[in-house]
Amino acid sequence: MLEQRAPLMAERSVNTDVIRREQMLEILNKMEQGIVVWDSDENCLMFNERIFVILELNPTDLHIGMKREAFLETAVRLQVITAESKEEAQAKFKSGQPFSFDRSLPSGKVISSFARPISGGGYVVTFTDVTQFRKDAADLVEAKKTAERAETKALKMLAKEQAWREEAKLLGDLDEWLQSCKSLSELFEVVTQFMTKLLPDTAGELYLYSNSRDVLDGACVWGGGEVHEHIAPDSCWALRRGRGYRYDAAGLGLQCSHVSDHPRDSKVDNSLCVPIVAHGDTVGLMHVVYPEGASEAEVKQGYEFALQCGEHISLAIANVKLRDELHDQSTRDSLTRLYNRRYFLEAMRTEASMAARKRTDFSLLSFDADKFKSFNDNHGHDAGDMVLRAIADKMHEMFSEGATPCRFGGEEFSVLLPNVAAEEAYGVADELRRAVEETTVRYGAGELPPVTISIGVASFSNHGPLLQDIINAADRALYQAKKDGRNCVRCASALEAG
Repeated sequence: MLEQRAPLMAERSVNTDVIRREQMLEILNKMEQGIVVWDSDENCLMFNERIFVILELNPTDLHIGMKREAFLETAVRLQVITAESKEEAQAKFKSGQPFSFDRSLPSGKVISSFARPISGGGYVVTFTDVTQFRKDAADLVEAKKTAERAETKALKMLAKEQAWREEAKLLGDLDEWLQSCKSLSELFEVVTQFMTKLLPDTAGELYLYSNSRDVLDGACVWGGGEVHEHIAPDSCWALRRGRGYRYDAAGLGLQCSHVSDHPRDSKVDNSLCVPIVAHGDTVGLMHVVYPEGASEAEVKQGYEFALQCGEHISLAIANVKLRDELHDQSTRDSLTRLYNRRYFLEAMRTEASMAARKRTDFSLLSFDADKFKSFNDNHGHDAGDMVLRAIADKMHEMFSEGATPCRFGGEEFSVLLPNVAAEEAYGVADELRRAVEETTVRYGAGELPPVTISIGVASFSNHGPLLQDIINAADRALYQAKKDGRNCVRCASALEAG
């Protein structure tokens, strides 16, 4: 039956990957910047449609699989860059470091390009039309010669450009750190550190939807923010309206309930709520509070920048969750959510190596459901699956930390108990046996007959150091438990070692 499910699971996995890729392309195509991704072999992996508009290219000038050399050669042919600039760009790509450069198009547009390395040796390059921005700066420099007022204006614009560059650099640094995160806890730490620099003098909180999606859980806080353990989705205007929301006490806006209904140390006059959206799905909320007396310009500028920060954080969260999901799929049994055989054997190898080095002990429980084949024959495979899930639920309850519970295959289960000798393992096994025996399994409108298990126990100190010897010893103890009438625990004899 498991063999019949395998192609269906693989097909669903492929369909899921296709949907995620389509969602990612949809997000990229919504962005104002042109984007192209190169792999470590200088092949084009991905690009968005905006790049053709930004760089004034024909559809044939860029395609998936195209070499970066050919793409840059096209720019030389169109007289966008020089041959020397092309060689310099290729050298910078090979350095593995982030860098930026400008392109001047025949139409007169100036395109600012920013290249960032990604894991695996590739690069992601963004192209932004800064023509008007550069023109304004040039006009202001010229205006300084004619009037003090123009000079002041020019300085402000130059300061704005500098702020833009600083923001772009900080966002680039944020991206680099976020892409390096292997877990959500690391990601939250990065967000906490960077948000104090990206939005200085603000206090903020980040919330993520719980697995049940009925509440948002407090994830991290910065700048003295007051994070709450849980908030309701309908307590935020931004989540209800599906877009960023700015609250201004002096304006006509309404304060979110997650702010007004929770006691705070200080009054909130200006705040921002930014939904965290990844692959078209809202996964969380970022709440930013400005200090009392903050100017209108500061809050307005901060709002726009907070939206950009939310985009970068959302993609990072999506990547970490996708990585966790893929890892979970490769290490967990889909029916019971226990670890699968491959992960379990690797965990045993690691534990055996550590036990041999530190001269510690560990034990193995090997068991299965008694008379499971006849149970399937009498009640059907769906009922059998309910039984396997019920046994797994008991294992999840008993072995939440330290131990490694596994579905070894079919109705066979195993548990790795680190730092547990055979005597203690026997007690744990008997506790599990009683818990399963006392479990009531409901199926449809009724209850299934009681389920029992037989358990064999072996230990590293008595049956190591070879893993197969330990597994075989536990299996022999299991067969003895079956022979002795089932629904019991038996320990492998130390004399059986080897």
